[in-house]
Amino acid sequence: MAVSKRFQSLLQCQLAQFADRPDVTSLVVYVAEAGEGEAPHLVPVGQWPLVNRALPAVALDNPLSGAADLRRWLPLRDQGVLLGALRVDTLQLPWPEPLRQRLQAVALCLTEGLCLDLEQQRLQQQLTAQQQQLGVLLHQLRNPLAALRTFGQLLLRRLDGDERNRTLVEGLLQEERQLQRYVEAISHLGAGALVAAHDQEPTPLLLPPSLGSPSGQPLVALLAPLVQRAAATASLQARPWHGPDQLPPWRGDSGAVVEILANLLENAFRYSPAGSAVGLHCQPTPSGGWRLVVWDGGPPIAAEERDAIFARGVRGQRGADLPGTGLGLALARDLADALGGRLELVASPAAIDPALPEQGNAFSLELPAPAAAAP
Repeated sequence: MAVSKRFQSLLQCQLAQFADRPDVTSLVVYVAEAGEGEAPHLVPVGQWPLVNRALPAVALDNPLSGAADLRRWLPLRDQGVLLGALRVDTLQLPWPEPLRQRLQAVALCLTEGLCLDLEQQRLQQQLTAQQQQLGVLLHQLRNPLAALRTFGQLLLRRLDGDERNRTLVEGLLQEERQLQRYVEAISHLGAGALVAAHDQEPTPLLLPPSLGSPSGQPLVALLAPLVQRAAATASLQARPWHGPDQLPPWRGDSGAVVEILANLLENAFRYSPAGSAVGLHCQPTPSGGWRLVVWDGGPPIAAEERDAIFARGVRGQRGADLPGTGLGLALARDLADALGGRLELVASPAAIDPALPEQGNAFSLELPAPAAAAP
């Protein structure tokens, strides 16, 4: 196998430590590679001292691989699998105990290094294969999306004057555009175009830049189609829908806000019992910002779960048997924090506004005052 530059550096550092041992004349590290036949070969990848001569590969069934008068081989073996060998040439045998211990430690270190090298190569090959498959899928996905867009635009022309159905088709076209944005965002993931939630926390990943929106974009333009989608979902599920009395005239990263609300609405429709009401409530806050509340009239989420469900991969008891990843609420809270806002669960919608139901769940998203309005 071809070893990495990192392993080469590790190898040289490990072998160079024997410069203080005049009784060690030569050290050579080999890695095992499959030969033309069934028996593998030992291929040299490093030696000490460094000399300008190439060492040949050694077949494992070759007498050269056996022990010479002053030569010994230390196997680099992991769980019964021979990864390579360390060839040691010295001026005397047996080795003094301190030298034997040092050589055994180096052999162990090189074995672990080879294991990590092999694992890194395997993961890289797997990642490359997945990226290639993803590229093919994305390419194929663009075709039906383009067809949906074309058919939707043709249907829109035929519905001239039919405002009720025209609105539905416009909603379909809006969803197609959103899917196109997701496809483009996924296609750019290979370039590492991701936004970390905080500089000191590089692990959580938020929206790719192509799914965000410029600072100062009006929220109304992106929120109106989402409200329309929620009303259509409620109609199909035969449940009451309570839309907002007004759409907030908030400006900022509206793309992130809509992603938060889309996650919250999807959860409300998925996890609340059939027939229970779902709504979106919007009200200004004294600080000049806005509070957007997605609520449902189902049974309240258990008190012991109200904080836990915001953690990544954690799902509440109500959704344990339904498909999902447990990432929606974690992503929503991370986005809210990045916006300078706050996302929390309120046990009773009426605690936010007396006009809302007493029983149910309310996810409250507080948005800060727009920067332009700040003193």
